Amino acid sequence: MVIVGLTGSIGMGKSTAAKMLRSMGVPVYDADATVHRLQAPGGLALPPIEAAFPGVVKNRVLDRQALGARVFGDKEALRRLEAIVHPLVQQQQRLFVRRAALRGAPMVVLDIPLLFEGLGERRVDGVLVVSAPAFLQRQRVMARPGMTAEKFAGILRLQVPDAVKRRKATVVIPTGLGLAPTRTALAKAVRSLKKKRGHSWPSNPWRDRFTARLARARRK
Repeated sequence: MVIVGLTGSIGMGKSTAAKMLRSMGVPVYDADATVHRLQAPGGLALPPIEAAFPGVVKNRVLDRQALGARVFGDKEALRRLEAIVHPLVQQQQRLFVRRAALRGAPMVVLDIPLLFEGLGERRVDGVLVVSAPAFLQRQRVMARPGMTAEKFAGILRLQVPDAVKRRKATVVIPTGLGLAPTRTALAKAVRSLKKKRGHSWPSNPWRDRFTARLARARRK
């Protein structure tokens, strides 16, 4: 089975691309949705988050704004949060891939916003990078509720630049030309990637642990 990463900077159209891939019958793992489930009432991440950041969980509900205020601009706090959430997300990801493999899926896509930031390209057989012109990216992001220029700039500082992602991509998916060209590019990429021979499943626990340590060291 071929494992493909899907990534792109904020506002580049990754969620739209993921929906298109699902409509093509490709199983897509959503890292962001997994984080939300883990942090929902009764989620596995709530107890350790409350222990690390007292007061951000109220009546078994995570106050996301309070948590965001605690970690925004604080690298040490962000690392503590990542140390809680990332292993749980990885566990759910492995379960998703395993189930897809048992069903005989020829290919799965891992929708991971910070794929390159976490050296996730080492765990996949190819990477799709969604990309659009910077002016369009800014328009999309600034239209989001509660977004400010300062917050947008802060998010960009945490992300690998779009130009670097495009250089590292197996296939760049343009999302600034309209939905039809994006769908056409994705369909072509899926046909091509399905011909590859997968090497990332079953996963290698030693390699995954080493990659995770390396990614943490790079973020320090």
